[in-house]
Amino acid sequence: MTTLAAVSANFTRDLEQNYALIASLADEARHRGVDFLTLPEAAIGGYLSSLGNHGDTVRTTARSLPPAIRLDGPEIARVQQIVGDLVVAIGFCELADDGHTRYNAAAVLDGSTVYGSYRKVHQPLGEGMSYSAGSGYGVFDTPIGRVGLQICYDKAFPEAARIMALRGAQVIASLSAWPAARTATAENLQDDRWTYRFNLFDTARALDNQVFWVASNQSGTFGSLRYVGNAKVVDPGGNILATTLLGSGMAVAEVDIDETFRTMRAGMFHLRDRRPDVYGPITEVGAGSDLAHA
Repeated sequence: MTTLAAVSANFTRDLEQNYALIASLADEARHRGVDFLTLPEAAIGGYLSSLGNHGDTVRTTARSLPPAIRLDGPEIARVQQIVGDLVVAIGFCELADDGHTRYNAAAVLDGSTVYGSYRKVHQPLGEGMSYSAGSGYGVFDTPIGRVGLQICYDKAFPEAARIMALRGAQVIASLSAWPAARTATAENLQDDRWTYRFNLFDTARALDNQVFWVASNQSGTFGSLRYVGNAKVVDPGGNILATTLLGSGMAVAEVDIDETFRTMRAGMFHLRDRRPDVYGPITEVGAGSDLAHA
């Protein structure tokens, strides 16, 4: 049996506060027998304070941007020291080797090993003013199985999760800083249209690809953004096994990965029954506008 957990929590620019929160969450995870813990996007240093046309940019608001850190830097090493033998997925702003290019990134690691890292591919609402885009999806062997990483808006693109499923991902960690709608926000945030989409994407991507989906998210507020929480663990049938709803907390579920795969994939053959011979337009540059009028 494997225990999966997803966190909803508020991370800011204060690195010491972040480390203290990670330590508290790691302690809780160990107490609850967690094997794999998914922390939110930008858990080291916080996310952008705003998005859209008035979003943070490297040129105009450098002081408000998350600290850019290297994968082999002291910040990641500090997290490794904190988490010990717990396998963790965590988001941060990565500084490339050229010393100035920034990526919205995530890594899966424990106290001794960084098993893999990922740079966010799909960028919403002007995020490209602050980060460069990644260019691929990897799947990494870890002590809890084969894990894929994606960040926030990636979940809106079925191709992203499908690539990882085809590469053998058993668990996909989807790390987010997903806010509520900026206009016409619902009085009850759980009913907000962006909360609805966040939850729908999580269940759909798990079911599409028949994988365990572990979705973390920021909670509370930061800058102009109000986050929707709803960290969750979803099984390969699209069933939500545990969720935090709007609040901060940890969604925890004990699962049998191998047995669940045998059961779920014995009755639904989403990967086997694909028809790649008719999917060509999906990867053709500029095909979107043509398909819309087909």
